[in-house]
Amino acid sequence: MATANVSGEEKPNYSEKVQDLYCSPGIAAAVHGQLTFIAVLNALLSITAFLGNFVVLVALRRESSLHPPSKLLLRSLAITDLCVGLISEPPYATLLVTVVNEHWSICRVTVSTTSTILSLVSLLTLTGISVDRLLALMLGLRYRQVVTLRRT
Repeated sequence: MATANVSGEEKPNYSEKVQDLYCSPGIAAAVHGQLTFIAVLNALLSITAFLGNFVVLVALRRESSLHPPSKLLLRSLAITDLCVGLISEPPYATLLVTVVNEHWSICRVTVSTTSTILSLVSLLTLTGISVDRLLALMLGLRYRQVVTLRRT
């Protein structure tokens, strides 16, 4: 049985509610110092994520003793985390800076879809690496014959 909305209001749009939460003058004034600290920390972590994962990619390129499927999984995790450092973290730091500086028109433009997708891909890649390590423990010497690059 379907229920009708008695108040006559439309369903709330949750993305607008999140924007209202971030882009609210009352909340921004209350946590001004904390938002500044988080914005600076996020900018530093963005640089660290980029440089660290770039070094990991260079090291994986030079390393030849790793099993190719494991190398593929580690590369995809490093690339995903590199994209987080380049694509997801700078807009979030920008969002925090716009809230601190009270530029409400810019605040409403920021979109978090890319960070959600990249986080999901990173989590799935970590799951794949965990399954790969579990197979390496369970299969022992047969691991290299069973786990191939094509199957991965």
